[in-house]
Amino acid sequence: MYIEQLYTSCLAEAAYYIESEGEAAIIDPLRETEPYIALANKRNAKIKYVFETHFHADFVSGHIDLAKKTGSTIVYGPTAQTGFESRIAKDNELFSIGKIKLKVLHTPGHTMESSCYLLIDENGKENAVFTGDTLFVGDVGRPDLAIKSNLTITDLAGMMYDSLNVKIKPLADEVIVYPGHGAGSACGKNIGKETFSTIGIQKKMNYALQPMTKPEFVKAVTDGLSAPPSYFFMDAMLNKQGYENIDEVLSKNTKALSVEEFDALSKTDVIILDTRTPEEFETGTVPNALNIGLNGQYAPWVGALLDAKKPLLLIANEGKETEAVLRLARVGYENVKGYLQGGVPAWAKADKKVEIMDSVNADEFAKTYQTDNIIDVRNPGEWNSGIIENAQLIALGDLEKEMNMLNKNSHYFIHCAGGYRSMMAASILKKNGFANITNVRGGIGKIKEAGVPVVQPIVA
Repeated sequence: MYIEQLYTSCLAEAAYYIESEGEAAIIDPLRETEPYIALANKRNAKIKYVFETHFHADFVSGHIDLAKKTGSTIVYGPTAQTGFESRIAKDNELFSIGKIKLKVLHTPGHTMESSCYLLIDENGKENAVFTGDTLFVGDVGRPDLAIKSNLTITDLAGMMYDSLNVKIKPLADEVIVYPGHGAGSACGKNIGKETFSTIGIQKKMNYALQPMTKPEFVKAVTDGLSAPPSYFFMDAMLNKQGYENIDEVLSKNTKALSVEEFDALSKTDVIILDTRTPEEFETGTVPNALNIGLNGQYAPWVGALLDAKKPLLLIANEGKETEAVLRLARVGYENVKGYLQGGVPAWAKADKKVEIMDSVNADEFAKTYQTDNIIDVRNPGEWNSGIIENAQLIALGDLEKEMNMLNKNSHYFIHCAGGYRSMMAASILKKNGFANITNVRGGIGKIKEAGVPVVQPIVA
């Protein structure tokens, strides 16, 4: 028996490769198929099944393309209805992979079809459970993502309570927990940093597995739950109904555009996305470009901030163009008109206008800031580590709808935790007519090191 977790940090997503006696199964694959096929070929195995724990909302899964390329069967849990050929399993149904078996545990709550897969090894022992978005390390899945359902968040949270107590908690303490996501995913409220655990550890440490009544559980899992990113429902429908082949998407979207072609398209109703690092972006970019760097959680932030209906024009470092397109496709953003051939240097060489973003180091900021012109774009949970007194607290995901509270004639310093999100925020504001914006490099950590005092936020 062989198990490998394939973890993708950008999406905080875990897919799994399971193999026995030359037969393999993949659980919750990402959009691209090559890593799974290559691994199976390397190990001289044939992929027999593609198991999906549910209709994913935060990424487009690779189940359809992978099944077509390998001749494998797509398996979903009970109640799932798909727009493509799939096997809808029964609760407690067993699937053989070589000498091991996967047992379907229907665990509605995150979504109605949500299911976990219990691995029974060659000796008949329950070895591990692949929990998808039902159980995370330190958390459980959010109960507000049912597609076109008349069920309320309270209904689903109640189902989650039953699923955990009837199907998950009775498992032996030594059973390994392999979840679908790690820290940073929006599929849970506060997922732990570890990417696997055990049932025993989770029963001790996970707030949602502690003894409590159903009403107490419902309150615990729904309190403080922020609204899901708007792209979640688009991705869930793509996973449910089907999508365009990833190879065709890459071929169509990875198109080199001359400076003239890029310039002409930039004057239409498009979004210009600069995927370079904040440090590169500040030295010069195309007018009206937004910065979401490939060096961070690129795809989730694209989904959270950009209108999926609008075409995209990309700016990327040479050799990074395909990566930029692929990672967009992972979250269902497939309308890319092309990328700027030669990047910003080619744009500048053609005597086109180059916009520079004003940025300062924390030491410079400490000498020049005023307490009434600071915007902190961290998430509310991060503010507890201290805020600059009188700073305006606007989480990055809320910036566009709250920017009407800001004065376009004022000068603002913008910071986050480390400098990645603050440059995104600065680019959004600049595109929306804020001419006097300064990004603070290094975020709150460097700001504290520079001696700027912080205070605890007052929570209303």
